[in-house]
Amino acid sequence: MDNLLILERLDRLEKLLIGQKEVLTFDEASDYTGISRSYLYKLTASGKIPHSKPNGKMLFFEKKKLVDWLLQNNRNPQQNLESRTLFNTGNQGAR
Repeated sequence: MDNLLILERLDRLEKLLIGQKEVLTFDEASDYTGISRSYLYKLTASGKIPHSKPNGKMLFFEKKKLVDWLLQNNRNPQQNLESRTLFNTGNQGAR
């Protein structure tokens, strides 16, 4: 079997295992979110991303809180905005 194929499969298995954990290490959180390690460090240092530091050294992230943080500031799809605008415009004309 090709070494590259083996490494790709191993990478997929590691990602599947990370998906099963509730608490992630710093490197796992970076891989899980797709945020670079340097930017993730900046976010933790500034307190902008939920994390814990139980021993004052290692950083840990609760997966659910990470997902909530990633999905904050939800935006409506453009189609919904357009239909709302048309609906509101139509209602104003009926008054």
